[in-house]
Amino acid sequence: MSALRASWVEVSRAAIRHNTRILKRMVGDARLLAVVKANGYGHGAITVAEAALAAGADGLCVALVQEGVELRRAGIENPILVLSEQPLDQIDELLAHGLIPTAYSIRYIDALAEAARRHDVIAHEVHLKIDTGMHRVGAVPDAIVELAGRIVARSPQLSLGGVFTHLATADQPDPAFTNVQIDRFDHALDDLQRAGIDPGWVHIANSAGAIAHPRARRDMVRVGIALYGIAPDVSMTDACAELQPAMALRSRVSFTKRVAAGEGVSYGLRHRFARSANVATIPIGYADGVPRQLGLVGGEVLVRGVRRPIVGVVTRDQLMVDCGDDEVAVGDEVVLIGSQGNDAITANEWGSLLGTIGYEVACGLSARLPRVVVD
Repeated sequence: MSALRASWVEVSRAAIRHNTRILKRMVGDARLLAVVKANGYGHGAITVAEAALAAGADGLCVALVQEGVELRRAGIENPILVLSEQPLDQIDELLAHGLIPTAYSIRYIDALAEAARRHDVIAHEVHLKIDTGMHRVGAVPDAIVELAGRIVARSPQLSLGGVFTHLATADQPDPAFTNVQIDRFDHALDDLQRAGIDPGWVHIANSAGAIAHPRARRDMVRVGIALYGIAPDVSMTDACAELQPAMALRSRVSFTKRVAAGEGVSYGLRHRFARSANVATIPIGYADGVPRQLGLVGGEVLVRGVRRPIVGVVTRDQLMVDCGDDEVAVGDEVVLIGSQGNDAITANEWGSLLGTIGYEVACGLSARLPRVVVD
């Protein structure tokens, strides 16, 4: 793949397997669902799913029906949970591919039951999502008994396979709101118990919850960003020390030139050289997911094991690097994310510079970058 282009994303199956094993050890007896939505956070959903399952993951999570169908067509037969309600016209496809739907409204539960009846499906598993304070999607806790009862009443078409919520602040040092969410969730479970309804699998923890909040682990955990070796937040770097980054972003120098002191570089000439310097052009840019402002906020790359500053604005297909008086040659490897020599640049480093998070960095790498899988 790298022969087709001088810039590429390297994905390590070994790192995914390693991280899966580490996370399974952390969560003990809880089942582990690997979150592979958004094309495996930019790593390649099928590659990640196969590696995680081989290392002991019990199932997968996706955001879209289409993502689940892609995995099924790749021959993956393990449980796949779709994490939110989907358009009603996609329910037939969801059922046909044996995906597990999430529900949090009567309308959606009834549509699932009707589709299951048409397809002569029996006891199709459904998970209920409770909104305990993130206020994105999910039912209010007081509605859980009614919704669960609706699923139970639709027997034999549907079965209640699980109840879950999602944590909004588990990656932050202060655990107060995470504990509030867990308490609200537990009260809803108590309501189900009093109503005589078995909740099935109970799951709360995302990556941060699984690592930092033992109360959140329950029967099952859903791990996303940690699976890829990226700490959910920079404050959790030490807690994630055993994890291995599964992604590297690499390129090669395509051109070099000597630029005189006082000259500017890139669009707008927003960087001017205080001294003459060897400048390397790297054939990767914002069309590939390298943010245009990365060089303006202190972004660096590794060339010959040394950190080099990106200078000027990143252009659509190229960026420039100041190598000072050091030798640099066409074909030299450039590491934008990953390790070279004794140093490493992480997705969270980009995130800190850019005012965002490692998730966005990884997911933002363009599909036009070849994914090269290594083991």
